[in-house]
Amino acid sequence: MLAPFSLRDGRAPAGADEVVLDADLASRSGVSVGQRVKIAVRSAPVEFRVSGIAAPKTGDGLTRQSALFFSPEKAVELAGTPGQAHAIGVLAEPGVTPGDLAEKISAAVGDKVTVATGVERSTVEFLDVSQTRMLLMALAGSFGGFALLIAVFVVASTLALVINQRRREFALLRAIAATPQQIRKLIGAETMLVASVAGVLGSGLGVAVGFGLRNAFGAIGVIPPDFELAISPIPLVAALVLGLGTARLAAWSASRRPSSIRPVEALGEAAVERRELGRVRLIVGFALVAAGFAGSMVPIFVRGEAGLAASGSSALVIVIGLGVLGPKVVALMTRLIAPVLNRTSRISGYLAAANSQANSRRLAAAVTPVMLAVSFALTMFYSQTSAAAARQEETVESTTADYVLASGAGGLSPEVAEAARRVPGVAAATPVVRTEVLNTVQEQDKLRVERYPAQGLDGAQVRGNVDLGVVSGKITDLTGNTVAMSESEAGWYEKKIGDEVEFFFGDGAPAKLRLVATYTRDQAFGRYVLPAELARAHTGDRMDDSVLVRRQPDADPAAVTAALNRLGARYPGLAVTPGSAVAAPANGQQDAQFYVNLVAVGVILGYVVISVANTLVMSTAQRSREFALLRLIGTTKRQVVRMMRFEALATVGVAALLGTVVAGIPLMLLNLGLRGTPLPSGTVTVFGGVIAGALLLGLLSLGLATRVALRSKPIEAIGLRE
Repeated sequence: MLAPFSLRDGRAPAGADEVVLDADLASRSGVSVGQRVKIAVRSAPVEFRVSGIAAPKTGDGLTRQSALFFSPEKAVELAGTPGQAHAIGVLAEPGVTPGDLAEKISAAVGDKVTVATGVERSTVEFLDVSQTRMLLMALAGSFGGFALLIAVFVVASTLALVINQRRREFALLRAIAATPQQIRKLIGAETMLVASVAGVLGSGLGVAVGFGLRNAFGAIGVIPPDFELAISPIPLVAALVLGLGTARLAAWSASRRPSSIRPVEALGEAAVERRELGRVRLIVGFALVAAGFAGSMVPIFVRGEAGLAASGSSALVIVIGLGVLGPKVVALMTRLIAPVLNRTSRISGYLAAANSQANSRRLAAAVTPVMLAVSFALTMFYSQTSAAAARQEETVESTTADYVLASGAGGLSPEVAEAARRVPGVAAATPVVRTEVLNTVQEQDKLRVERYPAQGLDGAQVRGNVDLGVVSGKITDLTGNTVAMSESEAGWYEKKIGDEVEFFFGDGAPAKLRLVATYTRDQAFGRYVLPAELARAHTGDRMDDSVLVRRQPDADPAAVTAALNRLGARYPGLAVTPGSAVAAPANGQQDAQFYVNLVAVGVILGYVVISVANTLVMSTAQRSREFALLRLIGTTKRQVVRMMRFEALATVGVAALLGTVVAGIPLMLLNLGLRGTPLPSGTVTVFGGVIAGALLLGLLSLGLATRVALRSKPIEAIGLRE
């Protein structure tokens, strides 16, 4: 709003009933100087006279908002904060740079005031900018770790397959006196060479993906459409270094076996893959699976975001554990499905079963990334839908009001609750203010700010409208400088009734309130419940989000409904809905996080899908000599293709089953903790789509690779080098 506006027509507002509109708003509204317009002020229409039309230096208006100018006295009245200002604009004298002036102002006012200059001014004028930055930073931290862990896992799996295919080469090197260190250096050097080229190309492509993500987040409303990316070489270099480190770690993991065996054993294992797993690998694998299942039980004891995060992480830990145990698990699964394949087809099915049982390591390398894709997709989607369902179900269960008053225009004036109380037949009208509170957490030498959803309720009007599941204290005492906390939050901070609770309001103001009640239904009401008047005073618009209305027992429902609907004439946009239609908080941080997670999961799954296709093609392409031998002993090309189809079905079937179990157990425990039922919430279409997608990917990848491998004549292919 500090942009240089100038009057195009008319004059500045002088009276309390005058307003200046920007040229774009005036054009869209079809008004000119001297005409009267109605502007919604605190839910009620107020008539003003247009005294002038203004415009910025370029264009007719601002890009992300319209501008209305009132007289200074009227602006203070509309803000509802006499003696306070949201921000103070400071203009530098000629010759003084903004940076120097900002330093002088900071030295003069101290730490109690935030001084912003340059692009940082946007965080002061537009609160969604700072919230978007925090959201993207949290996303980068959480999904960056996930992506890195998945990359290590996938790259290690692919390298294990490649090294397994080259076991004869490494056996020969060991037999002619190559040392284990030389084998590890060879594998590490080859991996780093490929990773360096891929890292440089990937860093450049990452910028394009970043712009794509920004557009996707803007399209779903998570970030402002005009939010710009800041391109810096630091993330590109960091991504390259992390990528090289990931590849080196994966190479070390995959090179342990071929470098550690004795030369005599090497030649003996060159032709037939080793079946048993090492003791250390077994211990690590079982430990990871056990840790994952233990972590999946956290949501039963810990509700909210912590339980949700534990559920997703535990599924990934179980997948990694099963990946470590891959050959062992796959060998067990193939023994179970081998009879089915044998009965399905005497030739192709028999060959597919025999191949799967004899080459469990190769099959495990193909199963693992598919299992990862299935479990990751199912866990991330259904954990979010289950959490949203838990919030909605708890909101409906805890709302006992007969009516909900809301506005499509963004909020309700506190006058609406007062007007509803005066309606004949109304017993109580409870205003609901949705806000947030801030807590600081000490992390080494700096503080980390955590945001928690909170609500404001009128303690005197709460009875009969909401049921918070109060455990201790009385919610009717929620007046003045008091607060109610969820039972888990109060227990975490070791607070009891009567204790003082310190935190920060959503606007950054410090709070020191007395605890008057604890409750269990924190999915619906958040971790903190404040008096409505206190919560309203620390929101930007000083408005209520909704009003819950309860009828008197002997009141006529039709008459009360009609009277409440008539309030819409005084407050445009007011909607009256039944209490049963109440919705959980919409467009909040959790809802934004849901869509962000879906987009981010899609990006990670894209990487996993490419890896899956690559692994399946590699595992098939090396078998051209095997296919040639089968054809030379009388197997037809069609039978070989059918054999590979059966193998694809076995691979995807085992992966889908394991992935579903891996995702299903944490999801069942999550839903037990959040909703009291083991069944996840969400459409079954997604589950079917994930399984169908995995099946299609497996059939296409193996099918195409098989057809390429079968192009050569058998007599020529049998003589090819591996």
